[in-house]
Amino acid sequence: MNIEPNIQALLPEVTEFRRALHQIPELGLQEFQTAAYLKEKLISFGVKEIHEVLDTALIAVFEGDRPGKTIAFRTDIDGLPVTEETGAAFASHHLGKMHACGHDGHMATLLGFAKYLAEHPEAVRGKIVLIFQPAEEGPGGAQLLIDAGVLARFGVEKIVGLHLFPEFEEGKIACRKGGMMARNGEVTLTITGQSAHGAQPQQGSDAILAAAAVIQGLHTIISRNLSPLDSAVLTFGDIHGGEAMNIIAGKVVINGTMRAFSDEVYDRMVERIETLTSEIAKGYGCVGTVDFNHMYRVVDNDPEMVDDLKKIAGDSYVESAPYLLAEDFSMYQQVVPGLFFFVGIRNEEKGYTYPLHSGKMQFDEKNLLGGIQCYVKLIDALND
Repeated sequence: MNIEPNIQALLPEVTEFRRALHQIPELGLQEFQTAAYLKEKLISFGVKEIHEVLDTALIAVFEGDRPGKTIAFRTDIDGLPVTEETGAAFASHHLGKMHACGHDGHMATLLGFAKYLAEHPEAVRGKIVLIFQPAEEGPGGAQLLIDAGVLARFGVEKIVGLHLFPEFEEGKIACRKGGMMARNGEVTLTITGQSAHGAQPQQGSDAILAAAAVIQGLHTIISRNLSPLDSAVLTFGDIHGGEAMNIIAGKVVINGTMRAFSDEVYDRMVERIETLTSEIAKGYGCVGTVDFNHMYRVVDNDPEMVDDLKKIAGDSYVESAPYLLAEDFSMYQQVVPGLFFFVGIRNEEKGYTYPLHSGKMQFDEKNLLGGIQCYVKLIDALND
């Protein structure tokens, strides 16, 4: 993407923002040091209207002389419980925590955008609301802010967000109309049997054996209960059960994740997980119960907003495939039309190819300028 000179001039400060924030990652709803840094910078830009919500969320508001809509731009601010392995001079100072999902870059992008708006008030139309949101990685700060009345309070009509993405080359802006990221939920299966001596299995009900059958049975949902044209995933990555090698296990707990691109498919998965878990466990003399934590919805991009992004990104725009990753930006899109897009950061020569949530995930700060430029141009595009 060809970056305009007045945005290119932001690179030194945007780099400073990103590297300072990268050193102080904090987990969801604990981002006190991060919020203090963000507030200090916003004040230094001369931003007059700053609101503090949920202890660590910040809302910065710009009002322009030109009439227009109220458009929100959102960044997530939390880090991950990941040990950093980048070897960078500005590596995390918080042991076992890292901005491994690019949220440091997202914050630096929105800070750069805020500085631009403060220096170029003529760029503002209507009202621009900048949302610095905690807890995207969990428990879901977007819904907390919605419940706190943020969208209604400021009269938000449209919302925009972005995510750095190492699967797209540097300089690319990627998006798609409709479903781009999946609805997700967490699943906990509890299989309860009856303990017995391992040499007398007939006196018990083996929860481990039942759990094995349940897991195998649930994996038929994708292949046999859903259309081959529907994308979905069901993964169990955590299992605990048993007391000793010579005792029939009386209880097994299995934890997993489920994802789909439509509510209909997701609801079908929920129904089948409940039925199969109960009935298969029953066949082994056990009781199977299911608990769900329904998390984020489908990131469902407004088609007209995607068209606007495509026009302003020009040759830098690429069509994104749908990803079964999840994002709580989707919760805002349940309330107002929204646009969420990817900013490419992949650079083979520099070795910036590691995936999100990797302890080695890295990127060049120059790519943040593409996000800022899109934000600036979207002000007019979304108002025309």
